[in-house]
Amino acid sequence: MTSRARWVGLLFISIAVSLIIVDSTIVNVSIPSIVDDLKIDSTQVQWVQTSYTLVFAALLIPFGTLADRIGRRRLLVIGVAVFTAGSIFAGLSSDGSLLIASRVLQGVGGAMVLPSTMSLINATFRDRERTIAFAIWGSTIGGMAAIGPLLGGWLTTDFSWRWAFGVNVPFGLVAIIGVYFTVVESTAGKPGRFDLLGAALSVLAAGSLVFGLIQGRSLGWWAPAESIAGWWGLPISPVPLMFAIAVIAAAAFTAWERAHARRGRVTMLPLDLFRIASFRNGNIVAMLISLGELGLLFVIPMWLQDVLDYSALQAGFILLALAVGSFLASGAVTGLSRRLSATAILRIGVALELIALLALALSLRSDMNWPPLAGLLFVYGLGLGLASAQVTNVVLADVPVEASGRASGTQSTARQIGSALGVATLGTLLFSSMSIHLTDRLTYLPAEQQTQIVTAVADSAGAAIPGLQNNPATEQIGHLAADAFTQAASTTAFGAGVFLAIALIASFFLGREQASPKSDLQSEGQIHRPAKSTQLSKRGSLGQ
Repeated sequence: MTSRARWVGLLFISIAVSLIIVDSTIVNVSIPSIVDDLKIDSTQVQWVQTSYTLVFAALLIPFGTLADRIGRRRLLVIGVAVFTAGSIFAGLSSDGSLLIASRVLQGVGGAMVLPSTMSLINATFRDRERTIAFAIWGSTIGGMAAIGPLLGGWLTTDFSWRWAFGVNVPFGLVAIIGVYFTVVESTAGKPGRFDLLGAALSVLAAGSLVFGLIQGRSLGWWAPAESIAGWWGLPISPVPLMFAIAVIAAAAFTAWERAHARRGRVTMLPLDLFRIASFRNGNIVAMLISLGELGLLFVIPMWLQDVLDYSALQAGFILLALAVGSFLASGAVTGLSRRLSATAILRIGVALELIALLALALSLRSDMNWPPLAGLLFVYGLGLGLASAQVTNVVLADVPVEASGRASGTQSTARQIGSALGVATLGTLLFSSMSIHLTDRLTYLPAEQQTQIVTAVADSAGAAIPGLQNNPATEQIGHLAADAFTQAASTTAFGAGVFLAIALIASFFLGREQASPKSDLQSEGQIHRPAKSTQLSKRGSLGQ
């Protein structure tokens, strides 16, 4: 394949991955319209938002393995087709149950797409070209995550929430046709028997863990929340039970995979990959980065609409600064890669994100103007574009191409767990600190009235604030609530900064292996020589 053809193929790969990333954020701003149209209850609203993420995270490792076996391009095309079909069904849904089922189908397609795109890039590009290719891929992810709210706000406001799903159809068709004709098929060679039990255990472990992290705040981290106490009937919340299932399933998965490898059979995940320092430590860094990055993307959209009273479309335009920064980062990598390793570029990206977060935490005010905010979001976007791409590059740098699908699925799962943990941890920090700050400001009111107001603001995720401000009888309370939300957002930004600081420190332990150790892969008969990516010299573009 010519160099030009590879880059054209990367364009269509980026379109494919942009679909699943946009969909993870575009729906959030469409929820009010969906509620009004379909008359769904709060439980269904939650599942419309979380079913996609839950299924997506649970299936990443099995589909990464399947990509190695049946062909990465083939699974990518199938995944985009499944995702597009789910989008059509979602846009045509007549009730909440059909919409949730459609979101599940989208999650299945998305889980096929993400590891396939990563492993195709890892198999197609080498050295400095791979650094640039992952920069484009990562900037697409960062930028599209920010464009999602803008696109969703525009489509929902000027057309219908159904077009938030319908817009995926033409782009899905373009991605399918483009990938099929421009991307060369890539497989791991002679496949063995598919590890069904390993797949089931990995799905159970990842799915139960992500479920617990996502649902902890609504179901109760230990004692059952009041909303489920009536039908649950147990003194303990389902969340600790899900965490216990995750631990047991993960232990069983590890034991099974080791036993399978000893028999010389194909495993769902070659555990010996974790002997490679860049893969092992890189997955930890990837999880920490995802945990910290969610701080801004989780808090700022709500704060813009609930405190500064911007519409969903206006908030999307401000977040566009983040997308612009992320896209420009891919261009910056072209020059940086001539002088710096992927690990160094990763550190620069995390450092920029950390600086922007800390500056934002120190400058947030309930009467803040948008230009300085957009400037900080732009800097954050630059860091996001650099870090998101190069952490993937570093994680896969020493992984044999034959195992890139499985390794990509593992890395994607680590990032999804980090994202879910970020939403759980930072969401709890945001709403807990908001309740504390607002209670402190309402000491002049009777205790019962304090509780009612704090509960209303917290349970609505701040959406009650504009109504309080616009009512002359509660205008002062509304302003106090806005100040409390702002202070809580600042606290949450500091919390996210702590995770990014840990990720930055951890990035200095991304050791490189000069050759892959003899591993489960070799016992499977899939590797007969070290992968090219593990034989780079010290001057290689991926070296530290």
